[in-house]
Amino acid sequence: MMHQAGLILEGGGMKGIYTAGVLDFFLDKEILFSDCYGVSAGACHLCNYMSGQRGRSSRISVNYLDMKQYCGGWSLLRTGDLFGVDMNYSLIPNYLDPYDFDAASAYEGRAFAVATDIKTGKPAYLPIKNLREDIRAVRASSSLPLVSRNVEIDGSYYLDGGISDPIPVRQSMRNGNRKNVIIMTKEEGFVRQPVGAELALIRARYLRYPKVYELMRERHLTYNATVQFIEEKQKKGELFVIRPKQKSEVGRIEKDREKMKALYEEGYRDAQECYAALMEYLIERRQ
Repeated sequence: MMHQAGLILEGGGMKGIYTAGVLDFFLDKEILFSDCYGVSAGACHLCNYMSGQRGRSSRISVNYLDMKQYCGGWSLLRTGDLFGVDMNYSLIPNYLDPYDFDAASAYEGRAFAVATDIKTGKPAYLPIKNLREDIRAVRASSSLPLVSRNVEIDGSYYLDGGISDPIPVRQSMRNGNRKNVIIMTKEEGFVRQPVGAELALIRARYLRYPKVYELMRERHLTYNATVQFIEEKQKKGELFVIRPKQKSEVGRIEKDREKMKALYEEGYRDAQECYAALMEYLIERRQ
């Protein structure tokens, strides 16, 4: 069933497999949303939700961990991208684990990959529909500073959306969504700390794009203020949030398959446990 509501997916690197678990539960229950916003890893998992390919996000997150072309230092040194572009955005979707482009194009709701315009420092909400072409928007949303090349789209250059709008619930509200379901990858009580020593590297790397340095310098403030806004709205019953209850053992770059599988199952289980409350929220606010 298509609900007139926003679905907001936080990033988080490989912690995003928690989101994959939640979305697979949504697919099992045929819970669809009219407006979807994915940030970084959230944008990647959103693609499989749009195509209705249950289990695909989990497979891709786990099956290729040992391949140097998928993610790691080899890819970073050889290509400039920690997550190999050719493998993640061509070889896997076209050959190894085929993506259903037609099903994604047929998704009846709207979907956006959130990226950051590195010249202006503003978030860009890039529509994704025809993933054969719009896959660059997903790549842009997922391109972490320092460990990714800038992604060019129509003359503008982009990096990870998480540095400008990590959880774009306000954008969903601006687009008219009175109901919003947020899937977060950070546990309850998480407080982002300031960027450390790498801030100097960011300043040097992006001399032509000083807004990137400014965003990263203020990133913890932006993130923590966003979470505070969400928690205040959640207490009033205006938002519905699904997030881990405790800190995960999965790192942003993880190679342990069992840890990944456990976090996926946690996401699925958490969605299952709050299913009744979620449906009450969605249906009640439709009246």
